[in-house]
Amino acid sequence: MKTIKGPGIFLAQFAGDAAPFNTLEGMAKWAAGLGFVGIQIPSWDGRLFDLKLAAESQAYCDEVLGIAAGAGLAITELATHLQGQLVASNTAFEVLLAGFAPPELAGDAKARQSWGVQQLMWAAKASRNLGLNVHATFSGALAWPFFYPWPQRPAGLIDEAFKELGARWLPILRQFDEAGVDVCFELHPGEDLHDGVTFERFLGVVGDHPRANILYDPSHMILQQMDYLTFLDIYHERVRAFHVKDAEYHASDARASMAAIRIGSIGRGGSVRWATGRSTSARSSARWRSTTFRAGR
Repeated sequence: MKTIKGPGIFLAQFAGDAAPFNTLEGMAKWAAGLGFVGIQIPSWDGRLFDLKLAAESQAYCDEVLGIAAGAGLAITELATHLQGQLVASNTAFEVLLAGFAPPELAGDAKARQSWGVQQLMWAAKASRNLGLNVHATFSGALAWPFFYPWPQRPAGLIDEAFKELGARWLPILRQFDEAGVDVCFELHPGEDLHDGVTFERFLGVVGDHPRANILYDPSHMILQQMDYLTFLDIYHERVRAFHVKDAEYHASDARASMAAIRIGSIGRGGSVRWATGRSTSARSSARWRSTTFRAGR
């Protein structure tokens, strides 16, 4: 617990085109006014941050750090959730990912993947220039469309997908290692890394790389019906960052499954909400306090 910093806020969900949500300075002052002491910056949002410039210019990074410090805040991490998704994306997601990369790359999956990889390489350098040692991202999804074993999949399909996932991420992990920064994959439904088993499988194809770590968010675990508390007991050595918000699962709903609510059907099988001091957030905090972690935000 001694290494945990915060409270911090991920700016991605609140950024917008109207002030104060359209500039980093405006959002920093807004966050500070709410009592936060740290901010996680979405590196894909050009209104707030220039990732390429941050990778190339220490002066720019010093300016960004000054903006945060001027509001009484620290930068906890950069985030590349959208770019990480593009590092490894199944063609089934072509339409869904159209807005994740620059418009000129529309319809060119190979170019879009290369762009995503470059973004992660810049993120490693930018994180180093900002004095950060943790980075937040998604793994992407090559195998996710095939995780439910119907229609029946051919033998070896998932093994092949994870080998490819590892091959794509290993050069990125090496770049982050050179920068002295841990890559924290947010385990999330829709990502190939969505639970402990898939994370272990990933470690197996990247040689247990020390920079491959976890962003712990129990809300995504409870909606998968996981034991999110014992998860901490098992994987605490790899947990380097976390998101705190509550979730609830309604097993009494006889009409709608979790899959049904995701496609707009009537019913409410589960939900995610901001932490209220009960449910997943409170229980995770209690387990967190009783466990030894190397780092966390």
